[in-house]
Amino acid sequence: MGRMSAPWLESKTPVAPPTSANPTLRQLVYAGVVTGSWSAVLSMVLYLIGRLAGTNFALVWWGRTEPDPMPWIVFILLPLGAAVLFALAASLARGLSHARALTYWVGTLLALASLYPAIDQPSTVAWGTRILLILMHVITWFLVVPQIARILGDSEPGQHEERDV
Repeated sequence: MGRMSAPWLESKTPVAPPTSANPTLRQLVYAGVVTGSWSAVLSMVLYLIGRLAGTNFALVWWGRTEPDPMPWIVFILLPLGAAVLFALAASLARGLSHARALTYWVGTLLALASLYPAIDQPSTVAWGTRILLILMHVITWFLVVPQIARILGDSEPGQHEERDV
């Protein structure tokens, strides 16, 4: 089987690819579901390891004074929901110059901000719980943000122009 190539790359005159080559909202949401699902699976693995090690995953929620245990379903729904919401929000950057960098750094800042509730817990919350929650946040950032940013980078103006090889 021969080398597969897009027709515009074979052209003698540089022709931009069709706009259909730009990522669609559907493709971004799909990427959010896939990366969020992997993040949820890895978060559940960490949750199970933590539970086997005796971590209770109890946090003090807003307006409460005593730690309440987090239900196991939270470790599936939060990474998945965060990834899909980030993909939807990031879709607003489609077609912008520097969409990749903008998405990457905004996503990184959001991930850092999301660490605050896990870190700012009273002394009644075990550090084991905090550390595992921080690891889950880092895994979600690592799987979601760079991938969505890479996909959005394909929509940057001039991204599909033929380059000298």
